[in-house]
Order: sequence, then C-alpha cells, then structure tokens
Amino acid sequence: MWEYVVLSGLEHADAPSQATLAETVGRDQTRLIPLLDGLAERGLLRRVPDPADRRNRIIGLTPEGRALLQACRRSIRAMEADLLAELTGDEREQFVKVLLALVDWHPNRTRGLRRTLG
Repeated sequence: MWEYVVLSGLEHADAPSQATLAETVGRDQTRLIPLLDGLAERGLLRRVPDPADRRNRIIGLTPEGRALLQACRRSIRAMEADLLAELTGDEREQFVKVLLALVDWHPNRTRGLRRTLG
C-alpha cells in the first residue's frame, strides 16, 4: 500500500525532495527511504541530486513508474466497481462522503488519500 501512496504522491508533485514527499504522504522520512530505495531499484522512480542543494535529492516518476501507477488505478477502479455494484447511486455517494470525512478527520495518517478518493 505504501508503495502506491508514494507513487501517487509523486504523480502531481513538481520534483519534490525526500522531505517534501514524506510530508505529502504522511510518512516519516526515515521510514520512507527504504521504500524509495526499493522503488528506485525496480526502476519506478529516479532520485537525482538537487542542483540548488546537493545534500537533497529530487524525486520523480519514471515512465515505468507512471505506467504501473496507471495500471494499479485501473485495477482499483475495477475492484471498486465490483464491490460497490449492489449500492444505489445515492448509497455510493454517501459512502464516498463518509470516506472523505474520515480522511479529513485524521489528516496526518491519510494525507495522500484525498487525491485518490476525491
């Protein structure tokens, strides 16, 4: 799940630093680094030195990372459609409202989810 959240956090970010990404996804930077290492090893993201401050790393999705993220989203949407098929349109709308309320209620743990749900 965290890999998906990290890839999603990078999708709309303008070359964030590791610290900015950690804040965006609501994960401690020290816990984020092993995730970034794994994603980089798989060729899903790139980390390059920040020309303005070489102590920082700028992170971005690779084409492979973007393709995997889109494939994940398609799978998630298909599962959502299957799970929610028995609900009426009004019930679905209410369900999404409740999920968004939970995200808003606990923003430190769910910061990256609003973009996915909304």
